[in-house]
Amino acid sequence: MIRHLLAAALAFSPTVALAQELAALPADPSADWSVATSEHRIAVPGGKVWVRVNGRIGEGATPLVLIHGGPGGTHVNFGNLLSLADERPVILYDQLDSGMSDHPENPANWRTERFVAELEAIRAALGVDRWHVIGHSWGSAIALEYAAAHPQATASAVLSGTFISTPHWIMGTNLLIRELPNAVAATIRACEGPTPPAAEVCEPATAAFYAAYNGRPDRPAPSPEALAYRQRYGGRGFNAKVYNAMWGPTEFRASGTLATYDATPLLSRVDGSRVMFVVGQYDEARIDTVQDFAALTPGAELAVVPGGSHAFIAERPDVAEAIFRDWMARIDRREVGAR
Repeated sequence: MIRHLLAAALAFSPTVALAQELAALPADPSADWSVATSEHRIAVPGGKVWVRVNGRIGEGATPLVLIHGGPGGTHVNFGNLLSLADERPVILYDQLDSGMSDHPENPANWRTERFVAELEAIRAALGVDRWHVIGHSWGSAIALEYAAAHPQATASAVLSGTFISTPHWIMGTNLLIRELPNAVAATIRACEGPTPPAAEVCEPATAAFYAAYNGRPDRPAPSPEALAYRQRYGGRGFNAKVYNAMWGPTEFRASGTLATYDATPLLSRVDGSRVMFVVGQYDEARIDTVQDFAALTPGAELAVVPGGSHAFIAERPDVAEAIFRDWMARIDRREVGAR
C-alpha cells in the first residue's frame, strides 16, 4: 500500500545524500518541509515514538494529526502539508518500528489495536483535548479504528486513499490490473502465480501498474526542501519487515496478518457527519470502492482529487491541502456554533 509510494516520491532524485547541498529547511513552522516547533519522544505500548509539532498546542484552531501509511512507512510524505500550521497545530509522527521512532522489531507490536493505542498515547502526552485525524492508505484504517474507539477525542476523521478492508482492496487491485494493456496484465498474473518468471520480467509490469495508480509520471519533482527534509527526518526509513509481516511481499495479494482485515462494520458506528473520504481520480483505492464505503457511512462526504493517483498528496499537493483545509474549517465552525 505504501512501499511504492515512498519510492515514487524519491524517483526524480539523483541521490538523497545531496539534499544538504540543495537547501536549508524553512524556519517558519507554517511553511512546507519546515523544521518543527517541538520534537518529542513519547512512550507508547511497545516503546517510544518520535513526534513533531508545528505550532503550539492550545493555540489556534483544533489540532491536526496525520497518520502515515504502510504498514512500515514514515511521516515524510506529509511534509508538504505543514503549511496547514498557519491555522492550527500540525502533528506528525512515525509509527513504532518506522522512521525516527524506536525499532524494537517485536512482531507482537504489529497489531492494529496497538497502533490505535499508540495514537491515543500521543494525544494524551501532548495534552490535546480533541483533534482532527487524517490517515492515508494504511493510516486511514488507524483513523477509522481510532474514531470508533475514541469519539470524544475525534473532531473529525479523514480516510484518505482509503484502505479499511483487505478483501475490498484486493478485489479492486484485480479490477485495475484488467484495465492495463493485455500484455502487462498477463505478466502481472504470471508473476503472482506459483511459478513466476524472473524479476527482470516482473518488475517492469509492476512499475506499469504503479505508474497508472500509485505515482503517476506527471507528478512534480521533489523540491530541494523536500529532499533536505527527507534526509533530516527520514530516520531509518521504511520498514519492510513490518510491511511483509502485516501485508506480505507483494502489493497484489495479502498474506500477512492483515489478510482478512475488514473494518467496514465500523462505518456504521462512527458519526458520519464528521467523516470524509478522499481518493485520487486514478487511485489504487478505486473511486467505486470508496463510494461504497461512503454509502455505508450516513452523512459522510467524498472528495476526489482530479488527476491524482494513490500518491495524490505528492502529485496534487495544493488540491489535497485545499480539501483538508476546507473540511477542518467547516467542522471547526460547526463545533463553535454548537457551543
